[in-house]
Amino acid sequence: MISNWVDVVRTCNIAPDKKMDLVSKWLIITRSCVFSMTFLSALIGGMLAALDGSFFFGRWLLVLLGLILAHAANNMVNDLFDVQQGVDTGDYPRAAYAPHPLLDGLVSRNGLLAAILACNLLDFVIAVYLTHLCGWPVMAFAVGGLLTSVFYVAPPLKLKHRGLGELAIFLIWGPLMIAGTYYVLAGSVPAGVWIASVPYGLAVTVALMGKHLDKADKDEAKGVKTLPVALGRDRALRATQLMVWAFYLVIVGLTAAGGLPWLALLTLISLPQATRFLIVLSQPMPATPQEAFSLA
Repeated sequence: MISNWVDVVRTCNIAPDKKMDLVSKWLIITRSCVFSMTFLSALIGGMLAALDGSFFFGRWLLVLLGLILAHAANNMVNDLFDVQQGVDTGDYPRAAYAPHPLLDGLVSRNGLLAAILACNLLDFVIAVYLTHLCGWPVMAFAVGGLLTSVFYVAPPLKLKHRGLGELAIFLIWGPLMIAGTYYVLAGSVPAGVWIASVPYGLAVTVALMGKHLDKADKDEAKGVKTLPVALGRDRALRATQLMVWAFYLVIVGLTAAGGLPWLALLTLISLPQATRFLIVLSQPMPATPQEAFSLA
């Protein structure tokens, strides 16, 4: 079973020849394969606090648990509303890259609602405790993240449908998670921490832009106005390339200004991979998966 769990966390899938166990099923339902994004946000917030001499491991673990639960609830809310609104269907990309909780019958609608409620209730308990411990801004961060994530797909805002979903993701995985983690550990958030949250927020947004670029035609057909749909393919590609460069420029600038330690420049090791990615973005869209694989 442990090998099943590792496979699911790595790929969001379980091999057809393996038996689905209960833990694997819920790891798939919650899309645990992308929890690493949240772990890194919490890690960055924790490291920034540690650099300023304010780190409490137990408190950080509690923040991490709360953020993972919030991410799980967010993923399930997205799947629930996308099915209800007719976005997620059998021929839509969401159903192609991983089993879908509702479309593949992993859980009933009521079961999914119960799981969402359970995650949010646990998160509320954690938020109340940390608010008591650290002050009201903890609840402000928690409520801000909850509302932004829910209205990513939920009416009346439906941010993803209005070209604002990418901005929402930037805010959640950048400033809200990183600065929120820092606040719980340090009791305040200096301006430098807000700025230091920008690069990772951009990195997560770039990943989402790639996903939305890949399915822009299907999104447009369903009336889902993601940023690539709103901007058009060429401008969306240029915007994604600019985000990649901005990631490095902000890190270098912060390091030069003393806002980050010199070790932050280790991110420059990834420049060759980033350059390959930028080159791929400048190529015509691949016609087949095999062609896409050869470009990568």
